Amino acid sequence: MNEVIFLLQGIPETIATLALSLAFARISLRWLPIVIGGAIISIIGSTIKLLPFTLGLHTVAMLLMCVFFISKTTRISPAKSFIVATSSIIILIFFEIVIHLYILRLTTINLEAASTNALLWLIIGMPQAVIVLIIALLTSKIKKPILNGWKI
Repeated sequence: MNEVIFLLQGIPETIATLALSLAFARISLRWLPIVIGGAIISIIGSTIKLLPFTLGLHTVAMLLMCVFFISKTTRISPAKSFIVATSSIIILIFFEIVIHLYILRLTTINLEAASTNALLWLIIGMPQAVIVLIIALLTSKIKKPILNGWKI
């Protein structure tokens, strides 16, 4: 059950990060490929995170999968894909840290207790996904997408 809740948090974060990357690259936000790609990347990344590898390896793997997805499904070069994906992940990490610290300060919950309670971790983890998604939508409105950005 904890793994399912763990996935539930990761999928929206990855979808939002992928959407923000595409908005930065001035690619129109087509939700079907974004949701499918984000879900697949998130499931693979979460599986890597559950394995006994070095801490943070899943983040690098997810970054590379986002770069691969963007460069193969759009007309964006791998170098630019790397830049926009890295920028989006940094923004997600920033909001994750700020929101976690803010919520933990407002409540009496400590980080260890929150990380062992899957449902609480899901609730604490959702605001940054929503914020990054809103930023992606706003960025897409401000930076008008280029025509024919998608290959698929």
